[in-house]
Amino acid sequence: MPIDLRQVAAISGMSGLYRIVKPTRTGVIVESLEENPKSLVAQARQRMSLLDEISIYTTDEEGTVPLAKVFDLIHQKYGDTLPLGDKPGNEDYKNFMADVLPEFDEERVYVSDMKKLVSWYHIVNKFVGFSGETAANQATAPAEEEAPATEAKKSKKAKTE
Repeated sequence: MPIDLRQVAAISGMSGLYRIVKPTRTGVIVESLEENPKSLVAQARQRMSLLDEISIYTTDEEGTVPLAKVFDLIHQKYGDTLPLGDKPGNEDYKNFMADVLPEFDEERVYVSDMKKLVSWYHIVNKFVGFSGETAANQATAPAEEEAPATEAKKSKKAKTE
């Protein structure tokens, strides 16, 4: 079962991403998203940002795009392999961002934000997974189940007439 982005957080001063396990009186128990996960307590004084609440600035009328949607756009366009080399430069990140989200605000989205986006995408892709594929399968499944039911009702109605 994939982890929802509402349960994934970035903690200031700590690299990587963390899955929220449960709250405590003094903070939150989190588990690192890496090969060998480690549990620790994030104190209330540490700034924690849920990925579900983060957005990317855009120049369109909405003004922002949720990070989850940007991750989905990257996943649809590139899958597991991003078009960035081993040591991409600032222009490489800007070109990547313009390719994925052409309407991003170049004045308010910094290269450091783009680097975090790419780093977080790799972690989310590897340890969280994308629920969009399962949601699409679930959306088509009820429609397929309804079709035989309506055919059965039609045939039952035809028999009674």
